[in-house]
Amino acid sequence: MIHNNTYDVIIIGGSYSGLSAAMSLGRSLRQVLVIDSGLPCNRQTPHSHNFITHDGEEPAVISAKAKTQVDFYDTVKFYNGLAISAIKTKSGFEIETQSGKIFTSKKILFATGVKDLLPEIPGFAECWGISVLHCPYCHGYEVKKEKTAIVANGDMGFEFSKMISNWTKNLRLITNGKSTLTAEQTQILKNHKVEIIEDEIESLEHQNGNVQQIIFKNQTKTTVKAIYFKAPFEQHCPLPKSLGCELTEIGLLKVDALQKTTIPGVFASGDCHIQARSVAMAVSSGSFAGAMINKEIIDEEFV
Repeated sequence: MIHNNTYDVIIIGGSYSGLSAAMSLGRSLRQVLVIDSGLPCNRQTPHSHNFITHDGEEPAVISAKAKTQVDFYDTVKFYNGLAISAIKTKSGFEIETQSGKIFTSKKILFATGVKDLLPEIPGFAECWGISVLHCPYCHGYEVKKEKTAIVANGDMGFEFSKMISNWTKNLRLITNGKSTLTAEQTQILKNHKVEIIEDEIESLEHQNGNVQQIIFKNQTKTTVKAIYFKAPFEQHCPLPKSLGCELTEIGLLKVDALQKTTIPGVFASGDCHIQARSVAMAVSSGSFAGAMINKEIIDEEFV
């Protein structure tokens, strides 16, 4: 505990959503600290899409430009490190970092994202965000009409197949084990010429993250250009839970219409509370959260 500094707002997470909130708050003349450990979830993704004015740019380029613009405001400070504890105090919150530094604030914003839980299939993690994709709106255009696989089963496999068929008709659904599709779902997929493969996946053959073949445990193979997969996830940061913030049924931080969590003074923005994950959504969420935090401080002070 070698440092003490007080801010109006501490933002934990300095990627797109956190930086967007920092700009909103900094321009509102709030003293803001952004704490970031430098591990954005899309750090392996080569290009970001569907974010107007930045379509096709490298994610790191977008965040670096954003940080430079936010750093223009002398109301915003940055700390590179990992926040390891959060404590509610009489006047607000106390945050401790891994290096032992202590910071205090009136409000906290968690813009900490989520951690994807990938299957232990050789090659899968290396291809994640490059050719194993989570979102057709982010990446579907780049692999349109290509030979594509979906790794999913049951209702998820059926609905995902319907969606991806908008981008390509050259589609196969890999259930990675016995299919749990209903008879009706199976027939509809067959009517739309979606191949259903029940074989279990052994590994992905790839070049620098670009998938070439899916190899099955029975040693058969299928050549694909892209794979879609909806990964299960967990909160990237344990601190909201330590403060008592509630989660939704699917594991996102529960917030109200003003992006307040279930703990007074604690807000959330970005992927940690939004199911539709994209840079554009994260930026929008952060900007709105910043405005709502500022309004809450105004309301508390203007009495």
